[in-house]
Formats: sequence, C-alpha cells, structure tokens
Amino acid sequence: MNEIEVRFPDGNIIKTMYGTRVESLLEHFGKQDSAIVAVKANNELLALSTRLEVNASLEPVPLGSPEGTSIYRRSLSFLLAVAAKELFPDRTLQVGHSLGHGYFYSFSDEKKPTPEELAALTGRMKELVGKNIPIRFFYLSYADALEHFTKNNQADTALLLEQQSKSMVPVNECDGFIDVSIAPLVPKTGLLSVFELMPYENGFLLRFPPSGNYTTLDPFEDSPKIFAVYKEYKKWGRIVGVHSVGNLNALVASRKIREFIQIAEAFQQKKLAEIADAIYEKRDSVKVVLIAGPSSSGKTTTAKRLVIQLRVLGLDPIPVSLDDYYVNHDRTPIDEEGKPDYECLEALDVEYLNEQLVDLLKGKEIETPSYDFKTGMRRETGGKKIQLGRRSVLILEGIHGLNDKLTSHIDRARKFKLYVSALTQLNLDDHNRIPTSDNRLIRRMVRDYQFRGNSAAGTIRMWPSVQRGEKKHIFPYQDTADIAFNSALDYELSVLKVYAEPLLKSVKPTMPEYAEAVRLLAFLENFAPIPSQYVPSQSILREFIGDSEFKY
Repeated sequence: MNEIEVRFPDGNIIKTMYGTRVESLLEHFGKQDSAIVAVKANNELLALSTRLEVNASLEPVPLGSPEGTSIYRRSLSFLLAVAAKELFPDRTLQVGHSLGHGYFYSFSDEKKPTPEELAALTGRMKELVGKNIPIRFFYLSYADALEHFTKNNQADTALLLEQQSKSMVPVNECDGFIDVSIAPLVPKTGLLSVFELMPYENGFLLRFPPSGNYTTLDPFEDSPKIFAVYKEYKKWGRIVGVHSVGNLNALVASRKIREFIQIAEAFQQKKLAEIADAIYEKRDSVKVVLIAGPSSSGKTTTAKRLVIQLRVLGLDPIPVSLDDYYVNHDRTPIDEEGKPDYECLEALDVEYLNEQLVDLLKGKEIETPSYDFKTGMRRETGGKKIQLGRRSVLILEGIHGLNDKLTSHIDRARKFKLYVSALTQLNLDDHNRIPTSDNRLIRRMVRDYQFRGNSAAGTIRMWPSVQRGEKKHIFPYQDTADIAFNSALDYELSVLKVYAEPLLKSVKPTMPEYAEAVRLLAFLENFAPIPSQYVPSQSILREFIGDSEFKY
C-alpha cells in the first residue's frame, strides 16, 4: 500500500504517501490561535516528526491547549538538559518536584549553583532558542541506546532500560544531546522563549508560564512547607539508595523489594507518629484536627492511622465525617456547566457545622446529622452522639479542611491543620520526573474501578474537573497547614501497575481518552511489577487496591 487517507477536523480528506511526516500536513489544519506542537492521530498523541503508516484522523495540538502546556514544560526541561550537558559535562543535573509554575533542579554533587553558573545556563538556553534548532524524534536500537547512555554518563537512563525489552528505544535529539523520549516535544527550540532560572534553596527553579498561557510568567508563589517535605524525602531516597525507577527495579530483580517495602512503610509510620506527637504537645489547646489534601492523596487512611497514633499517646480521637454536613440536593450550588457542584464550600452547611463545633467545645453533647447520598437529603437525627472529654480531639477530614471559612467560629489556637499529598521523590531518570498528579490519577483509576465500578476512560474523562477543583479549593491553602504529610510510597507504582495496565488497555483508539491511556501505559512500562501480597494490610496503598484492615 503506497497511499493512506488522512482526515482533518473540517471533514477534508486527502490521500498522501505511506510514511509521510505529520509536519508536512500542518497547512491542512488552517489558521490556529497558537503554534501546532503535536497532533492526535486516531486519538494518539504524536510528535510532528512522526511518519504516518495507516489511515488516520488528525487533530491539531496547539501550544495553548492543555496537552500543549505539558509539551512546552517537557520540552523546556529537555532544553535545560541540553544546555547543562554542554556547560557541565562532568556534573549531573537532577530534576525534582514541581513548585509553583516551575520545577526544582539541583546538581547531584549537592553544590549550590553560583549566580555565574545560572547565568551561563540561562544564556546557553536562550542561544539555543535563538537558533531555532530542530528537536528530532527517532528510534535507536536497544543496544545502541544502552551504549549511548552508558558512555554519556546517563546512568539512571541506562538503568531504566533494564526494565524494557523492546528492540527499539524512542529518543529525542537536539544539538547532539540525546535523551529517552517519554512523550512528544515541540518541533523546534524557537518555541521555548518564555522561561526563567531562579535561585532556590540549594538549587534553582526552572519557571514556565501557567496552564493556558505560553507568553508570560506569573509572579512566583512559594510553598516552603511542601518543599521541606520533598527535601526530606529526597534526602531519604539518597540514603536508602532509591532515587530513580531504575534503582527500584533493581531491588525487584534482586528479590530485595520486600525489605525496602518494610523500610518505606516504617518511615511513613514514623512521620505519622511525629505528627501525633505534635498534636499531643498542644493537647491543652487543640481540640479539632483538620485533614485536607487533593484527590487520592490517601486522606482517609491517613486519618485512620493518625487516630491509632493519638490513642497510643492516651488521647481520645473522635472522627467526624464532613460528608454528613452536605446541604440537601435542592440547595446544592450549580457549577459553570450547570451541574451540581459538590466540591465548593457552599455545598456544606458550614453554619450548622460551626454551631455544633462551638457546642462541643463548650462541653455540650451533640448529635451529628446523617446524609443519605441516595436521596440527596440530610437527616438531623440518626447520626452519632458526641461529647468531648478532657482528652478528646475531633478529627475532621475533607477537601476544605485548611480553609478557615469551614471552621470560622473556632479560634485558630484550637485547630491543628494537616495537609496530605502524594509527593513521590522518585524520578524516571535524571531529566524526567514523575508528576505527582500522575501518581494520584493512577491511584484513583484503580480505586474507582475496584470500589465504584468506574472505567479507566471514565476516570480519565473527569480528572481535569478534579484538578480544577483542587486548584481552587485545596492548593491555595496548603501552606496554612501546621504540618504536611507525604502519603507517597516509592514502591507503589510498581504495585498499581498490575491493576492499572488492564484497565488502560480497555480504552480503545476510537475513544477521546485514548491518548492519555497510551501515555500512562508507556509510563507504567518503566516499572517492574510488585505483587500486591507484599503490601501491608494497614498501608495507605490498601485504600486503593483493597484488602485493607480499615473499613471505608
């Protein structure tokens, strides 16, 4: 077959030669609001240099789209790696977690970059942008890729290939620098003009435009509590020798993973015990513990395990479900799409909650309401009767826990705020990070299928809405917390892989969610599987895969 058919969004169909590169067909998309940086071919995200080999329906991916935003950020990280390899060939630059609209970077030798070094990196990146050099996507044979990464001191990337068995390895190349391809990049460096390298702690931030904007940088918003947690876990990862997926896979291959799981779980338990100690120290004033965090951060199990730790110290923790304080469905606010907005603060009867909290702090007995999710109605009786004793402390878990408007009638000194998030310290390799949102999405996908009967496509479809809610209701308050707790377990994606891969493979090329499913499948390919029976029964991970000791 020498010809294939290509369909465009306007319904136009053309015939072109087998093997035609996508970039040669861009004129058929017509005028776009921003540059096209990739395409979706039969709902699969492809780099513009990809050759078409089957009939395809093409959609443009403009720079200003959500996918375009992700491509810009990955490409900017790649550009930084190119510049760093040229300027500091004997030093290893490592990407860290996100902070504001940026990624934290540091050198593996732990030496803080000087102002001159940052200026040199910035200058070289701008030179590469000015030259508008092509970023090529192609394949290397497995043997050639392994040899290249080993020779060029990209040890973590070479180690990552140990888990893979495909004969060809996808890579990106620019100005002689080659890195493994995780997902498409922009076609040329000239598109990457908006960025900043800003000194931060013992490294620096690679700052980029916010989502939906590719022309300007927002003012920097610091999150010192979140960074402190990340820094601690990163240090722990170096101490135990597991800072990349390749290190983790090596433990699986050497049959030492069970010991590492025990260490990871014990470290997390130690942090929960420290949080309980901090609450105990304020036992004379603190009567309400508020727990909040983004979707699938493990808030519920964290709350249950914290209850145990507080009991160890002699306190009497009393869990209260904020779900029982939802207003009746006819009073539920409507979002911009005309649907009930159960995530906004106004979906809760905040005034009634505060009345009951005030009564409790006065020593009165109250009866909590009971919300029926089937009818969407709340009963004022039928809940549990509560009265606070001298050693009692309320545990309230919900997305608005850190927002003082939720408990506005309670003095700040009576409250202890705990922020929970899954901040994995693992990287795929030195240049490719693991987004915390991907970790949580895979958690949620597995849990939604296991316990709610939702498909992978359904979870992917609603995830952007979940993220919008988090940005509005959770992230703005994260640094008001007294303590931040990291619920991520460095081994968990290897366990979740076993559950998630069959779900993702059920998403077909005819479905809009296929591009995201393919991306997540390619991501999970990097992990060696770990059997679920290795996971302790009280682990936070059990909240998502099942067979937990706790009841939910």
